[in-house]
Formats: sequence, C-alpha cells, structure tokens
Amino acid sequence: MGMEKYAKTIIPTIEANYERYTETERHIADYFLKNDAIGDLSAEFISTELAVSPASLSRFAKKSGYQGYREFVYEYRNSYVEKTTVEQEESRLVLDTYQSLLNKVYNLLDEAQIKRIVEKLRMAKRVYVCGRGSSGLAAEEMATRFRWIGIDMVALRDNENIKMQSVFLNPQNLVIGLSLSGTKSEVLYMLARGCRQGADTILITEKNRKSYEDFCREVMLVPSLQHLNHGNLISPQFPLLMMIDIIYAAYVNHDRVHIEKIQKEVQRTLRGSEDK
Repeated sequence: MGMEKYAKTIIPTIEANYERYTETERHIADYFLKNDAIGDLSAEFISTELAVSPASLSRFAKKSGYQGYREFVYEYRNSYVEKTTVEQEESRLVLDTYQSLLNKVYNLLDEAQIKRIVEKLRMAKRVYVCGRGSSGLAAEEMATRFRWIGIDMVALRDNENIKMQSVFLNPQNLVIGLSLSGTKSEVLYMLARGCRQGADTILITEKNRKSYEDFCREVMLVPSLQHLNHGNLISPQFPLLMMIDIIYAAYVNHDRVHIEKIQKEVQRTLRGSEDK
C-alpha cells in the first residue's frame, strides 16, 4: 500500500503530547480531539468558546509542534476527517478502524529513528524486551521473530524476571520496554536501571512524557486507540505489533542477503536436512 493511501493528520500528535499539556491546554486539546464539525476556528472564536486566552491557544499550538495557533489550525483543517455515526456491518467497522489506526501509524513514523533503532539492534550483544499484560504478549512475539534472524533477544513478562535480570544489565545490552500507558512500573524500572548500568534503552509507548528522557535513549510513539470510532473493537496489542513489524522490516532490509541465508539455514535445520 503506497503512502498516497494515507491522509496527513495531527490528531496522533495531540494524543501523544496530551500529558505534557497544562490543564488549560488539555481543555483545548479535548475540543479538537472531539470536534465533530469544522466551523469557525479563529483564535477569537475559540478563545471565547472555550473561555481561554489567545496566549493559551498559542502555547498549546507550540507545545504540539507548531509555530503558532494559525499554523496549527491550517494543518488541522487540512487533516480533518468528519466523524460519522452511520451504522455499518460489524466487519466493516473493524476494517475501517484498522485503516484509521494505520493512518495514525503513518503520521507518527520517524524514519531516522527507525534507522537508529536498527543500528542499536545490530550493535547489542543481547537484547531484552519487556512488557506486562498485552504488552508482554507483544514482547514474546518480538523476541521470537528476531531470534529467527540471529538476534539474541529475550522476552521478560513477569515482575520477578524483570527485576532479577535488571541486576545483570551492562553496556553490551539493549533494553526495549513495551508499555502503551507508559506507566508500568516494572518496565520503567528495567529501563531506568539499565540506563544507570550503561545499557542502551528504548521505550515504545503511546505517551510522550518528558520524564522518559532521563532514562530512555529513544522513545518510539505508537498510536492510541482513543478517539477512534469503535477503537474498543481492536486488540490493544495491535499498535505495538505494527511498530514491531516496521522495525523488523527495516532490520531485514538492512542486510537482506545475509538474513535470508540465516532463515534458509534455520528452516533446513528444523526440517532435519542439515548438510552433514
């Protein structure tokens, strides 16, 4: 599917930065996240409508990554998709929700960051990927796939194993934390301790909190299922699995000939036809 299939939207950026906003800025964010019709979006009208100052609108826009409120509104208008409550068949509802989520992924992708992560995977002697609950299942999937192409990757899903393994982290390790909420204490503990002990650290999350900068070399953002029509129909693992697929594809593409050779050798060995 070509990139022309995707629409530019600023909604994922607002969602990712939501917890960095002040209370007033969240009030503004809520308006744009839940807006069901394009109308008068001038600073004068919105400041009156929301009982906030034009300066607050400007600060909100800048914190969202724009030079000012006028630029924010321009991008918002260009990316606005009218919300609909028209009833559809259940299968179509799920497929349309997947498409909306794919569009969010496209808008959050940072190709330069993906290249940096691929390089970290290539350099690490051992990789630990940890997560709890549904994120733990995604961690297992990630570890299994990367082990098949020769990376020493271990999935950690329970508190005891995460805490125990954190004792042995060193500069030759890469720690990848999976947490959609960004609040799982065990995952954050592993990343923080790994950082103190010299390990490289990556957090994959839907929250963009400034505090992560203290112990994460990379924070990779995945889309939120919030503010999607029928987002509750989608597995919470899906945003993580999509980003894992993107990292995997980038890693394989980096050295395709070598990795295809590894895959063929693994398959030959599993079939029992290894050359004698």
